[in-house]
Amino acid sequence: MANFIKWLGAGLGFSLGGPIGSILGYAVGSFIEGFSKEDIEKAAAYKKTSANSNSGDFEISLLLLSAVVIKSDGKVDQRELTFVRDHFKNMYGEERANHAFKLFRAFIKNNEVSTQKVCTQIRNHMSHASRLQLIHFLFGIAKSDGYVSDVEVDTIKTIASYLYVSSYDFESIKAMFYDSTERAYIILEISKTATNEEVKKAYRKMVKKYHPDKLQHLGEEHLKGAEEKFKQVQKAYEQIQKERGI
Repeated sequence: MANFIKWLGAGLGFSLGGPIGSILGYAVGSFIEGFSKEDIEKAAAYKKTSANSNSGDFEISLLLLSAVVIKSDGKVDQRELTFVRDHFKNMYGEERANHAFKLFRAFIKNNEVSTQKVCTQIRNHMSHASRLQLIHFLFGIAKSDGYVSDVEVDTIKTIASYLYVSSYDFESIKAMFYDSTERAYIILEISKTATNEEVKKAYRKMVKKYHPDKLQHLGEEHLKGAEEKFKQVQKAYEQIQKERGI
């Protein structure tokens, strides 16, 4: 129990109140017998001394929105569950991943989640770069079973709109998971008719937007995903350069 309280404490932050706090309380109570108000208070007290609270807040948000996407097509695919578990294991290690996955499965079972209210709370407390990273991870989950359904895309698009992620940013991140003739241009948020100078300008803008340094506050464990987005931008630019001979 003590280890779980410490882990949960790192993830309370803005999640302690509002709709996320309510969902969190329901989820914790549903899989830990005897978990009391005192335990929640202990977790909150630990949170105050945690150096990794930003990472924990991001983690809780990630688990909640992942559950929403996985349930959106009416079925829970084991490959999607495995993707989430493996991702958390790679980021946080075995013990923390076990805690996260227990909470995640409780979120899966909860049918009372208001996506809009949850996203509003996240939006009010999380940076734009962090919200972009959430969308990137959600597409990774949707693609983990080898196919992204229209329902999943629509769900992520709705989440993006609630998080105030623009349609350009949404399409840019979405293009990172699809193969198409215009993929590189969509990632850089430009059209194929863009001039060479406009291509360079777009690249510089996207490098600034997706630079991993913008997620330093989340901790080392989240930088890998940020670096993946950054590499996709670089590859897109290199592809256009090669096609145009510039």
